[in-house]
Amino acid sequence: MGFSAESDLRPTIENARSIHFVGICGTAMASVAAALKERGIAVSGSDQGIYAPMSTFLEERGIAAKPFGAANLDHKPDLVVIGNAISRGNSEAEFALEQKLDYCSLPELLKHQFLRGKRSLVVSGTHGKTTTASLLAWLLEHNGLNPSFLIGGIPNNLGQGARFTDSDWFVIEGDEYDTAFFDKRSKFVHYLPEAVVINNLEFDHADIFSSLAEIQTSFQRLINIVPRNGLLLANGDDANLEPLLGIDHCPVRRFGLGDDCDDLASGLAYNESGSEFRLGDTTFRIPMVGELNIRNALAALLLARYAGLNDVQIQSGLDTFEGIRRRMEIRGEAGGVTVIDDFAHHPTAIRETLKALGQRYPGRRVWAIFEPRSNTTRRNHFQAELANSLRLAKRVVVAGIAKLEQIPAEERLDSAKLMEDIRSAGAEADYIPTADEIVSHVTGLAAEGDILCVLSNGGFGNIHQKLLDVLAK
Repeated sequence: MGFSAESDLRPTIENARSIHFVGICGTAMASVAAALKERGIAVSGSDQGIYAPMSTFLEERGIAAKPFGAANLDHKPDLVVIGNAISRGNSEAEFALEQKLDYCSLPELLKHQFLRGKRSLVVSGTHGKTTTASLLAWLLEHNGLNPSFLIGGIPNNLGQGARFTDSDWFVIEGDEYDTAFFDKRSKFVHYLPEAVVINNLEFDHADIFSSLAEIQTSFQRLINIVPRNGLLLANGDDANLEPLLGIDHCPVRRFGLGDDCDDLASGLAYNESGSEFRLGDTTFRIPMVGELNIRNALAALLLARYAGLNDVQIQSGLDTFEGIRRRMEIRGEAGGVTVIDDFAHHPTAIRETLKALGQRYPGRRVWAIFEPRSNTTRRNHFQAELANSLRLAKRVVVAGIAKLEQIPAEERLDSAKLMEDIRSAGAEADYIPTADEIVSHVTGLAAEGDILCVLSNGGFGNIHQKLLDVLAK
């Protein structure tokens, strides 16, 4: 049985001429929508909580974002892109299913509209994805390769988290979180990798993974699609990753600080402006501190070499890298007190951030002001690990646990025990529910030379600016 001419012309993900985005105000969704509009595709979108900066970003590009409602799909677009945050019960998702409209996830759209035919460099791992991807994108950009990129943060050198060019190279942050309510595989399985970095592997995302083994399975799926002419770069110091590396379908290189690594960083040195390490006969300088960031830089420079850059070009890029917003970002200084914003929300990331601050600011008192907000840290899975990480600070303040009512009582983080465990290790610790109360408490005790490190993956009530405003008085 043949196909009619009419069926041959039926729109697909590749050739859709009108696309509606459900959840368009996400950073990646908005960036992709804007890029498609520039290609001449009719774009529409909807979300809840439509506010700046994404609302402004969309308005400036002639894209109107409307509140959710089935009527937004009355024009029957060729394709409906349903965001990762959308659940069953959403009026537009339900309408698309009822009317049998063509729909897909954002990762699927990226695969077909942007990644196919590109040389996709996928940066994955529990920690360090944004830093490594940002650094890699800048190394390529600084040296004239004009890469496309999609990153879950904003590199200061690049000014945006996403860009789509005609370059062969595409740097993409590979998130292990699930793709959509109708596709529970990790996003990164859609990214057509040529080369993959796996920075590390730990338990995280307790809302969708029930064990470390499940996360290892997800990363195994990513490893399984690296082509034989590609490259897998893996952290050779990570015991959780090692069982996945016994493969022969593609080249594998282990990087890290241990003697068993193919690419071994040695001779580590730190100062307030950054770090140094040796790789073979070459000494590299990076404007970041801490072992985690040395591994991040190591992964980025090895992929930059894979893309054809030499070590002189790479060092020039490292010298001009200006960091990423919300990654040990200095928000300001007032009254001799420095306020730092960091996205860390996993015990390992918190530990590495506090260790790095101790290396960058030796002899200064470091505060950890932590908001338990992620789906993992609101639970007691890392009860002991959180205490062990936070106690690296001299003073600790823990905020109220976000949306605690959503967590079953037996799974909740025990804030009283957290305080007890931190104090037993010799650090001073206080549980203070709200951002405004924390500001009053901290500014009343902070002294000249202190480092206030705010650790949260959310806005935390604009606590950074509130601290600076009060300290300035």
